[in-house]
Amino acid sequence: MIINKDKCVGCANCVPVCSVGAIFIGADGLAEINRDTCVECHNCHRSLSPEHLPPALTRLIRRILKSVSLRFQPDPDVCPTDAFAPEDLEWPRIVRRAFSDPMVTHESTGVHGRGTEEVKTNDVSGRIKHGEVGLVVEFGRPGIGTYFRDVEEVTTALAKEKITFEAGNPVTQLMTDKTTGQIREDLLDEKVLSCIVEVTVKLEDTAAILGSLKQMSKTVKTVISIGASTVCDKDGSDPLRDILQNEGFGIGWAKVNLGLGRVANRYVSAGEA
Repeated sequence: MIINKDKCVGCANCVPVCSVGAIFIGADGLAEINRDTCVECHNCHRSLSPEHLPPALTRLIRRILKSVSLRFQPDPDVCPTDAFAPEDLEWPRIVRRAFSDPMVTHESTGVHGRGTEEVKTNDVSGRIKHGEVGLVVEFGRPGIGTYFRDVEEVTTALAKEKITFEAGNPVTQLMTDKTTGQIREDLLDEKVLSCIVEVTVKLEDTAAILGSLKQMSKTVKTVISIGASTVCDKDGSDPLRDILQNEGFGIGWAKVNLGLGRVANRYVSAGEA
């Protein structure tokens, strides 16, 4: 995203709407974008309604009002001179928007947002089977974001454990070697609003993996959130509950899929789920 300095009048309406704090008012009194911090989510462009006031006249009015201790302040949801200019992004920067803009579809998965439906559709996908646990490791949050260098720190450590990276996950698609968890070198300094790594582990190995993730979360320079899913036993009991509680993870928020979706895979069709 670019702010056209010929149009900007320094009203600062765009500063609070930036999801990662990349917009600031510079020494010239006009808005600027920190290119390294910006994740190309386009929230600034979508959140502010563009008006088309003449920039030169608007600046003149602001100076006159300032001289008498008054100010011209447009409505907070308005960019008075339509100063934002979305740019044509190239590789590798275009990856920032793919993971940060919820209106963009990931080419590798065809899913909007972070590019994955995670294991929330397991009732029809059958990815996670009895005796397995699907772990979702989410990096970043609004206000923080994450660099792929921090993501790689965790994926390379996970690769040494008894895990399998989900093939249909967009972060997996960015790996140069799925056996080591290494991500393309030209992406390591790219920042995104958030991204999700998905792995499958055996039920009996889950506690050890969760312990490793807890330790890794203390060193990476972003926020890590963990989700876990499994298939209930035939009697309806949840084999994962005790493991999560013993490892100190809260289980207050959960989603239960009843298998009412369309049958779309051999595993479910065969009545094994």
